[in-house]
Amino acid sequence: MSPVIQQAALDHLGIDARYEAWPVPPEGLAGKVEGLRAPDVLGASVTVPHKEAVMPLLDSLDDWAREVGAVNTIVNRDGKLVGHNTDGYGFMQGLREAGFDPSGARALILGAGGAARGVVLALAYSDVNSIAIANRTIKRAERLLRDVGLIVPHLKCLPMDATVLAAEALSCDLIVNCTSLGMKHSPQENETPLRAEHIPQSCLAYDLVYNPLQTPFLREAKKAGARTMGGLTMLVHQGVAAFKLWTGRDAPADVMMKAGLSALAGT
Repeated sequence: MSPVIQQAALDHLGIDARYEAWPVPPEGLAGKVEGLRAPDVLGASVTVPHKEAVMPLLDSLDDWAREVGAVNTIVNRDGKLVGHNTDGYGFMQGLREAGFDPSGARALILGAGGAARGVVLALAYSDVNSIAIANRTIKRAERLLRDVGLIVPHLKCLPMDATVLAAEALSCDLIVNCTSLGMKHSPQENETPLRAEHIPQSCLAYDLVYNPLQTPFLREAKKAGARTMGGLTMLVHQGVAAFKLWTGRDAPADVMMKAGLSALAGT
């Protein structure tokens, strides 16, 4: 979806540039990154599975990307590549639009990949009371916890086990799905990490998956009477921040959101 929303912003502002999608296998990552040094390239977005692997291929990182331990935006500065991470900003904008104040909240994060790292750090700096991270690979969750362990009062990691998640979720104010469960056209398209009976009515259910707009997780949350937030808002706002880094101009967030909604309606 990034090509759709970013091209809409470029066209709206009359910037003569193209935003293209480049499928890159892990073994081709280094070569593709090296090509970003060309004088006609502004930079690139980085998505799974490359957000962490790309870091040593860059010349420098901004403070946020270094602390998160993941890069989602690369900027070409006269042949020098600088890594940034705008995921946390995009995520927090979604919380603001939902009217959710994370201060003192109890959060459950599902997944421990690159996007989850930005989410966890953003929450840690927002004075949450506790963060529980559930992941299929416990060691990866533990590594993420070590990175933020000094700035959150209560931290723990959990297995991605239905019974364990159900028990944990019932005491949470915020549940964030950072996995690909429920993503359209994926093998897990019809799956949800939690059922309605395990989602508190008082919580905010936030799914970073944006296609479909109503994921199985969000449908279950609505059944429970909980507030919901889909992933398109985060995608647009992290893209707004990236656009400013590439072009130096403020992105038209409303134009980008409209383009995203229109494209998803046709998928």
